[in-house]
Amino acid sequence: MRTNLTLLTDFYEITMANGYLEHGIGDKIAYFDMYFRQIPDGGGYAIMAGVEQVVSYLKNLRFTKDDIAFLRSKGCFSEAFLEYLADFKFVCDVWAIEEGTPIFPNEPLIVVRGPIIQAQLIETMILLTINHQSLIATKANRIVRAADGRSVIEFGSRRAQGYDGAIYGARAAFIGGCVGTACTIAEKKFKIPAMGTMAHSWVQLFPDEYSAFCAYASVYSDSCTLLVDTYNVLKSGVPNAIRVHREVLEPMGKRLKGIRIDSGDITYLSKKARKMLDEAGLADCKITASNALDEYIIRETIMQGAKVDAFGVGERLITSRSEPVFGGVYKLVAVESNGGIIPKIKLSENVSKITNPGFKNLFRLFTKDGKAFADVITLHDEVIDETRPYTIFHPEHTWKKSILKEFTVEPLLKRIFDKGKCVYKLPSLAEIQKTCREKVGRLWDEVLRFENPHEYYVDLSKPLWDLKQKLLREHNQANTE
Repeated sequence: MRTNLTLLTDFYEITMANGYLEHGIGDKIAYFDMYFRQIPDGGGYAIMAGVEQVVSYLKNLRFTKDDIAFLRSKGCFSEAFLEYLADFKFVCDVWAIEEGTPIFPNEPLIVVRGPIIQAQLIETMILLTINHQSLIATKANRIVRAADGRSVIEFGSRRAQGYDGAIYGARAAFIGGCVGTACTIAEKKFKIPAMGTMAHSWVQLFPDEYSAFCAYASVYSDSCTLLVDTYNVLKSGVPNAIRVHREVLEPMGKRLKGIRIDSGDITYLSKKARKMLDEAGLADCKITASNALDEYIIRETIMQGAKVDAFGVGERLITSRSEPVFGGVYKLVAVESNGGIIPKIKLSENVSKITNPGFKNLFRLFTKDGKAFADVITLHDEVIDETRPYTIFHPEHTWKKSILKEFTVEPLLKRIFDKGKCVYKLPSLAEIQKTCREKVGRLWDEVLRFENPHEYYVDLSKPLWDLKQKLLREHNQANTE
């Protein structure tokens, strides 16, 4: 059964919608930007994820009789508003950055244009969907890069924040580069390979470790991976795994596929285990490590010479434990009046919270060798001409300028909905993962650093910068008169 998510809103979205209708401005066309302000973990980039679920939500956006009855019971909504909701039909235009694309602070990830009563109602679902999946995809990509070519499997289902956190976290982790997940339903739903072998309880259930390994090998002879740390990795676990290979699998014409170490000093144990396996003629037997791993621990174990072929990463990935909030926001940036677009700006004493006004577009500029150099936020009707020099400048420290002469331009915002109709062909999850891998590969190594990464340039075009300054001046003049 599909859960009806229409009322998954902050309550103020509904009270404001009712108010808009009561004041006769429900059909006023408004523009909203969804963006984020800070990259998690002090990183140099984040990964866009969750667009497919936003599309699904918007396609199914309707108020049921039960929804209407519940809202009526609150006693604070007009009958005209409830009738409007009963006949609700989504008619907004939506643009979004494609999933798997590296994203940066303050640039519009999703742009919504439509009647204010509708554009406001979808705020919470857009935010929670993009915030969650972008957070996990970003964390997963950091972990995958730390693994330096070794496979990473998402092992976090049981530690996720709820079942949706487990399911959609697995999806986001796959976008970020994980090769599989422990979450079985994620394979059914998204075709992400479900992976796993046994828990310590399997080993404990049998009279001894050897008999537990034998029992498992007899059932899964084609894909036998044994958990070797229930009692003692080097004194019993690995020796018993080798013995099972020789006495059970080899007579069947099979090979021991792998062992998993889930505790202890991974670097030391993997080195010793590798030596024991190689001496036993099992150079092809893979070693998987798990147990509260993250990108920093993985990087350190590799630097110390750990002999690990794959990592199973659980709670620190699925919850992004080190920084579990993505921090995306959804802000009004313009309205339409008398056939024109009137820009709106939100001011704050905190400069980072002052919004970029107007209906906008977003472009990524690449150097002649194909590396992403900067993103430029422009007004919606601007065109960046690749055949002419283009000046970019820091939006706050405007004396910092660069003139680009040989570059290419890629528009990042794709139209997803046209007057409420989905016009975007959703890519497969495998295609999104490939997009992520390729586009991260086009970032400078300095941006990819874990510590003190280079700040990727996100600049405003001159017309947008001028518009922002004009609104700031007008506000200051109004407050001093």
